[in-house]
Amino acid sequence: MSDTALSGPKSPTARNLFAALQLDTRLLGMIGAFIVLCLVFNVITDGRFLTPRNIFNLTIQTVSVAIMATGMVFVIVTRHIDLSVGSVLATVAAVMAVVQTDVLPPLLGLGNPAIWILAILAGVVVGVLIGAFQGWMVGYLGIPAFIVTLGGLLVWRNVAWFITSGQTIGPLDETFTMIGGIGGTMGETGSWIFGVLAVAVALWMQVSSRRRKAAHGFPVKPGWAEVTMGVITTGAILGFVWVLNAYDIPTARLERIFEARGETMPEGLVMGYGIPYSVLLLIVVTVVMTIVARRTRLGRYIFATGGNPDAAELSGINTRFLTVKVFAIMGGLSALAAAVAAARLGFSTNDIGTLDELRVIAAAVIGGTALAGGVGTIYGAILGALIMQSLQSGMAMVGVDAPLQNIVVGTVLVIAVLVDIIYRKRTGD
Repeated sequence: MSDTALSGPKSPTARNLFAALQLDTRLLGMIGAFIVLCLVFNVITDGRFLTPRNIFNLTIQTVSVAIMATGMVFVIVTRHIDLSVGSVLATVAAVMAVVQTDVLPPLLGLGNPAIWILAILAGVVVGVLIGAFQGWMVGYLGIPAFIVTLGGLLVWRNVAWFITSGQTIGPLDETFTMIGGIGGTMGETGSWIFGVLAVAVALWMQVSSRRRKAAHGFPVKPGWAEVTMGVITTGAILGFVWVLNAYDIPTARLERIFEARGETMPEGLVMGYGIPYSVLLLIVVTVVMTIVARRTRLGRYIFATGGNPDAAELSGINTRFLTVKVFAIMGGLSALAAAVAAARLGFSTNDIGTLDELRVIAAAVIGGTALAGGVGTIYGAILGALIMQSLQSGMAMVGVDAPLQNIVVGTVLVIAVLVDIIYRKRTGD
């Protein structure tokens, strides 16, 4: 069957535009809300909200919560909840800090390039073990996830306190802190190279998807719709890179960088920060989690179990072991988030990750993950985290007090769930 026959008329109308593009209407609604939110704050702050500097800061502030939100999607999709992620983050951050400041330097020597790698590996192992242990209690002992992780919220927060003896641990390894944000970026050239490669990969995946659908006889988008999506994708990626490159490194900092190299900075030189390594890590996590959700047996099992646990178990899925896997993934992602959060601060503090569990759950739910299970997307959770951080950042710039910020965020969360319920009733999902 030809593309023309499948696509209908060649000239799109306003009515069939979105249908032809096959866009998620819920995603479009979230993007629209995000754009309106940014424009409103930009007007209120006299244009300061949408400056390259603030957008740069917004991205690095979103990373740790967004990383955990991708794992929370799997947890909620399987009809569970994890209230312990903020406390697990604190415990893992404490482990990483102690390993790179107290344990490894005497063994490997201060400044050894392997220290930061081993510290992160140790943290990821601890995070996965904690997550798997909690998943085992939920899956095999039958204890509700709410109770297990509520206990974990209290236990792991205080385990972190005992690991550090209630002290702030630092300063952390210089290379380790580069994954925290402004201290480690790809630079303008590296960011443009990454952007071009990302565009190439995105377009290749789009073409490959179209070919697979056509080969199996599934309907495909009209040619104009594919081109439109390609242009939108290219514009979004390169526009993002351009904005981050537009945030210039302060002259004084640039001079110190050249001095550290033993070089003299050329007069009038201007350089942009580019993409932070922490944002690069988030992109990698997002791609991997999306592939797991859409292309692997594990992902299919997760969504099948969330849709109908009894039917999934009768079909041969080991739902108990699946629960262990899901919580282990959540623990590993909490460890990566802990690395980013600690690196951004340059220290491991006692209050690191406080209330992150609520922000992570809110990001997943605002992003369209159904608390009833079975429905959720990785990109939706990322967008939800960005909306949450934009809301808090905008209110902080306006001068809204912290208590009122929490009231607004809580209200937005309830409204988001209400809108999701209404949407699902109307669409029959």
